[in-house]
Parts: sequence; C-alpha cells; structure tokens
Amino acid sequence: MSTALPPNSTIGIVGGGQLGRMSALAAARLGYRCHVLTPERDSPASLVSAGTTLGAYEDPATLRAFAGRVDVITFEFENISAEGLDLLASLRPVRPSPAVLRISQYRLAEKSFLNGIGVPTAPWAAVNSRAELDAAVARIGLPAVLKTARLGYDGRGQAVLRRPEEVAAAFDALLPRPLILEGFIDFACEISVVVARGADGAMAAFDTVENGHRDHILDITHAPARIPDQTAAAAQALARRVAEGLDLVGVLAVEMFITAEGRVLANEIAPRPHNSGHWTIDACPASQFEMHVRAVAGLPLPPAARHSDAVMKNLVGPAEMALWPAIVATPGLIPHHYGKTEARPGRKMGHVTRLFPRGGLPGAFGIAAALGPLAPADAA
Repeated sequence: MSTALPPNSTIGIVGGGQLGRMSALAAARLGYRCHVLTPERDSPASLVSAGTTLGAYEDPATLRAFAGRVDVITFEFENISAEGLDLLASLRPVRPSPAVLRISQYRLAEKSFLNGIGVPTAPWAAVNSRAELDAAVARIGLPAVLKTARLGYDGRGQAVLRRPEEVAAAFDALLPRPLILEGFIDFACEISVVVARGADGAMAAFDTVENGHRDHILDITHAPARIPDQTAAAAQALARRVAEGLDLVGVLAVEMFITAEGRVLANEIAPRPHNSGHWTIDACPASQFEMHVRAVAGLPLPPAARHSDAVMKNLVGPAEMALWPAIVATPGLIPHHYGKTEARPGRKMGHVTRLFPRGGLPGAFGIAAALGPLAPADAA
C-alpha cells in the first residue's frame, strides 16, 4: 500500500479484545471503519466496530472471508496463528508483518533477535529437557524464572525458581516444550516505551513510563517514569532500535527493567498497542491507538507529545469492578469500560486515568488521594 488509506476504508483487526476496541474507536475518529475477526460473540472490539467475522484464527475459509471485507489488516494480540496471518498477508497488506508476529510470540526468537541487534536482556537459555534445565540453572543461577516459550501472558505459563528442589516440579508443570530459563533481575523498577513507526520509517516514541504490577498483572502506570532523564532517554533509544530492527509498521511496546546499577535491560516486546500506553488516550493529543491506526493506514505520524502527566490504574476482576459506581462519581477520574460482561478474577475489565499538570506528578500520598476509591495501598 503505497498511499494513505482513504476515509471510509475498512481496517481489519484480528482479535476482539479491548486493544481492538480502543483501536476501532481511534480509527472511527479518523474516518475509518473497522471489521473484527474473532471467535467470540459480542467481543469488546465487535461492540464498537462496523462488522465482525466470527471464526477461528487458523481456518482458511474464515480468513479468506475476513480478508474480502477489509482493505488492510492488523492484529491486537499475539496469541493468534502466524500461518493464518501468512494467508491474510497473501490477500491484503498486514501491518505489522507476520515476521514480526513470529518473533514476538516465541520467546526464544525474541531474545535471540534482541541480543542480535545489540539490545541487552537478562541471561537466558533454551530448555528442551531436564538435563538442559539443570545445566542452565548451573550457568545462570537461582533465583530464575522458567517460562513457556509460547502463549504465556499476565504471569501465566511461568514459575519462579528460588531453590533447587523447585526445579523438577516446575519443569513437569510447564508445557509445551521448549521452555526458556531467564535469570532473575534485581531491578529498581519496571518501565516501558511505546513507539510508533510508519511505512516510510518515520518514528514517534511516547515518554518512558514506570509500571507497577500486582499478581503478575499490570496494576498502575506513572507517566512519565520517575527516573533520571538519561535513563529515560536510554530506554527511548532502545525502543527505537527494536522498532527499526523489526522493520515495524505499527505500534510497538518494549517492556524493560532498570537494574540496581542503573542499566536498562529489555524484557519483552509487544507489536501492538499496550496496556502501559493507555494513559496516552487522555494525556496526549494523539494516543497510542491513533498512532497505530495512522501507521497501519499509511497516514503521517504526529509527534508523540504529552500535554499532561498521568497515572493509569487497571480495573481487574470483580473486586475492582464493584467500585465502578464510586469511580464514575469521583471528580477527576477518567473511566474506561471495556464492555466485558463477566468480571472474572484476573480479567482486565477497564482502566481509569488521572491527569496532572505537566511536570506536576505528585508523590505516593498525592497519587493515592487523587485515585480516591482506587487508591493503592502501596502507591509509592
């Protein structure tokens, strides 16, 4: 696709979750329609899109029918069929490419790619057998994290190994093989950068943000990160290097650790809008979702500017959704509901953003006060 997609064209989104929902809302503002491919009826993205194709991500007939209804295709999460995306790419432009998906959905390929372009990570080793695991533990040491190489997210498909006697049970419990063993990082904080890259190679990176997790799920994001300027700049440069190395067209999130010594290490990449970028909807003239739509549609990328500081708080499971009446009644809280009907434990149901004047992000007590009913117990 050499020219920009004209208004009223249709963007196909593989996946029907909340990232697709927010992408479709951004696309509508730019004059585009979205059509969703999902196996789920009444998915969050379908509820705000012009059309939906119901079916499996790997079914050729479903994929061909979907491609026939759209002008360009993107995806909103990685747990989809790369082979199915190959078929779609033979019928319509797919952005990001299937090659990018393959790297991001297979941790061994991801780590090899990152190290190959000079991006540092935690030490790691591929594990196909118990003997390989024992050798990797001897080389990398404990504590370490044993993960499935595919399909894990939000803490699923992994086990922290702290003592030698935990190794055997973790190896037996985690499937399929191969697995990956990663050295445990004594990090000072977790950060991320969302960067957009167009088909012409132009890039725009949002400010580095700081992330706090609870039960392996992102809980709160501070924008900007409360870190030295040179560290934030190093993270920005790392994210840009990854996007360029992937020849990305779309949006990419790079999750990173800052070690106790101040080094920046890449942890994971996600070639689509990311939970840690949700604050951009309310704190930036062009959100991560608009940037993604622009890149996919061939539109120019505006600066990834931030007009306000922000805190984004996830709403997870039934306990936090029970606070919804109080949330919408609290001045200053900007609520976002994903349209999901069942609030299961660990399920992301929505998020809330709280804005502050640029340069005015408060400390822990100020953030807790500003979040009202959602004030975290450890808002530091």
